[in-house]
Amino acid sequence: MDKRKAYETLTKLSAELLRGCEKTAPDGTVLFTPDGVGNYDALWVRDFAYMTEYVGDLMGEKAIGDCIRFLLRGQRADGWFPDRVEASGETVYAAGAKGSPVGLANLDNTPFLVFAVSAYFEMIGKKRAQPLFRVWCAALDRGMACIPLSEEGLVYNDAAAPHSPYGFTDTVCKTGRLFMESVLFWRAAKQMARLYDTLLQKEEAAAAYERKARCVEENIHKLWDAQAEAFFAADGDCRQHDVWGMLYAWAIGFPMEESLRSGMTAWLLRNRERYMYRGQICQLLDGAAWEKLLIDIPAGEYQNGAYWATASGWALELFDRCDPPYAAHMLDELLTDFEENGICECINENYRKLPQFVVSAVNVRGALRRILLAEGGLTC
Repeated sequence: MDKRKAYETLTKLSAELLRGCEKTAPDGTVLFTPDGVGNYDALWVRDFAYMTEYVGDLMGEKAIGDCIRFLLRGQRADGWFPDRVEASGETVYAAGAKGSPVGLANLDNTPFLVFAVSAYFEMIGKKRAQPLFRVWCAALDRGMACIPLSEEGLVYNDAAAPHSPYGFTDTVCKTGRLFMESVLFWRAAKQMARLYDTLLQKEEAAAAYERKARCVEENIHKLWDAQAEAFFAADGDCRQHDVWGMLYAWAIGFPMEESLRSGMTAWLLRNRERYMYRGQICQLLDGAAWEKLLIDIPAGEYQNGAYWATASGWALELFDRCDPPYAAHMLDELLTDFEENGICECINENYRKLPQFVVSAVNVRGALRRILLAEGGLTC
């Protein structure tokens, strides 16, 4: 299947999944839950942010703006934004069941809300975005300020009182300086700097966020494994090579020294068969288990060795640039699996978890959209 046809297929699938995941709150807000079967029955900040960034054109401006306001209302007095908000308006700040949090509040709650806000502002334009950012910026500043950082400016997770990290590894006890979470923080800081500069012309605020982003750029090498030429997920617990983190950093163009970028790219290409299954991506090589978890998960399942399409779009962009025939093969494999076995949250041999999982489709659709726009295969 060529890229344009695959894009049309994924657009249709994404639209169907979006309709199936909608839930209306008592105040009339239409929430986008992560799946169409009610397993994750709330507005999750990172799933919503992926949807907004990758298929915002299918969701509608009003629905996105209403969901952002719904999340903003849930900010805690200490600055933390929710991990999720239920239809009732009840807020939950950390992964896990209500009343049984998996660690402290998730480290990526604010960055993903910033991504959603930034994508929404691109949709509605500067004139409409200015008054909104003027109202929302203080809350976003508080949310960014409460994220714990190391003395060098990388996101830091204290082993004595760990936060749940990036939401798709929210059961994993990554401690010390963290890679994926630092890349997410960097991207949010860059977006906040741009919003302050372009919407409010506040040079000092923009410069402050640029300094935060630069600290991450200048110190990310502290998580580099020079022998393997790959980045560790963390330098405390779970000092393991972070496949998803590297794919994401590559896809968003995270700046790093050329020797690191070329080494990381070569590692991702060289090891692709070790982290891919039916076009879907494991967080570690060879379906390995994480060294330490916040809750018990059997090896090979869920976030402890299963394969996810959440990261497939980032991999697709890498392969499309570096090995187009392999990208086509990967895409065919993925869409065949979707057609024959459903669009699941994650899979493994003789294992499938949760059908109708929205970001499994929309993240790949978003990658294809960027690829086709760059090639001139789409006009908007």
